[in-house]
Amino acid sequence: MRRITLAILFLLLAPFAASAVEPPTGFTALFNGKDLTGWHGWAIHGKGAAPQDLAKLTPEEQAKKVEEWTADAKKHWSVQNEELVNDGHGAYLATDKDYGDYELLIEYKTVAKADSGIYLKNTPQVQIWDSTEADPTGLGKKFGSGGLWNNTKYKQGKDPLVLADKPLGEWNKFRIVQLGSITTIYLNDKLVVDHAMLESYFDKANPLPKVGKFLLQTHGGEIRWRNIFLKEFTPAEANAMLEKKASEGLTPIFDGKTLDGWAGAVENYEVVDGAIVCKPKKGGVLHTKGEYADFVTTFEFKLPKNGNNGLAIRYPGSGDTAYVGMCELQVLDDDYKGIDPRQAHGSAYGMIAAKRGYQRPIGEWNFEKVTIKGSTIQVELNGNLILDGDLSKVKEPYMANSPHPGKDRTTGYFGLAGHNDPVAFRNIKIKALSK
Repeated sequence: MRRITLAILFLLLAPFAASAVEPPTGFTALFNGKDLTGWHGWAIHGKGAAPQDLAKLTPEEQAKKVEEWTADAKKHWSVQNEELVNDGHGAYLATDKDYGDYELLIEYKTVAKADSGIYLKNTPQVQIWDSTEADPTGLGKKFGSGGLWNNTKYKQGKDPLVLADKPLGEWNKFRIVQLGSITTIYLNDKLVVDHAMLESYFDKANPLPKVGKFLLQTHGGEIRWRNIFLKEFTPAEANAMLEKKASEGLTPIFDGKTLDGWAGAVENYEVVDGAIVCKPKKGGVLHTKGEYADFVTTFEFKLPKNGNNGLAIRYPGSGDTAYVGMCELQVLDDDYKGIDPRQAHGSAYGMIAAKRGYQRPIGEWNFEKVTIKGSTIQVELNGNLILDGDLSKVKEPYMANSPHPGKDRTTGYFGLAGHNDPVAFRNIKIKALSK
């Protein structure tokens, strides 16, 4: 009798095991197919719903806001046949949790003249709309869904690369990879956004938040969602994906075993576990044997607590690269206290301050890309643009009133500017850029 009872129980439970919300291997279901567990309401932007607006409130006021938004959302969101359905009105729906680097799988089906989207890290948006609808004001509907519509006009990612929408009434599927602020999107297995920076709509002076929520937008027409799955990436996985794209066409300048090809303060550095490390209480500039004018370089670095190093840019071969070279791009623990903003990690030391708060925890490897063109410098840290500056526009006063006679140099060596701490560098690659 007991075996018969267990067999019946198994048969009763079996259909649920094959549920449409069963995630692929390595993914987690964000929508359980039954109710709004894991989600809450979020008012449309322009109504005090920007992350900065919410951050100004006390925890009690924030909770009250979210409670009001969720009550409104419940009037317009429902679950039908394991599908999350919105009637085209009401508050948006947001995940309870925040996410950093991840892959998102999600399917949607909408109606004629509908207009919707997906917010990533609290930020609009991956566009969804009716590509067959007339577009007299030139919004870009003819290009289809999947673009980063709120990016600046003509910027990479704003319009999808191809029209990939299925006919209205059919299910569409997104695969979205988010690495820092960099977004890659496939719609119905077609690449529509290729490694583009999603601009920070609510805070244009900074990259996206380090972590944030997903929001499902409501915008005047019914939309249905299903199979919402997410996989979070480890720092190592995120670095590998960033490196694969950013390092295309670059040449390794460190073999992972020796300091062959390097010059300068060679005796003050060593190779440890496949990385170049400045010896404790040693320093000086370890630099390439060849000079570079314009170039792009990628690498990984790992910091000890309060670790300090730097990148020598167009270094002449002797002297303090922060002043006699074009600049020193600072490599420093983001939590280092009591510094001038122009000393923070990624800054053109003493001249232009970088954005802080995008490093991985101490002991984790970070991925960085640096592009030098003429007098301009861009620094991308873990997929976030933390410095975008032009040294030709920097005038006195410099930090500590120390002049930088080398800032207008047009060529020089690339190197590491050690400052007594065992900061580690690996996977160093470079490519000279033609003018």
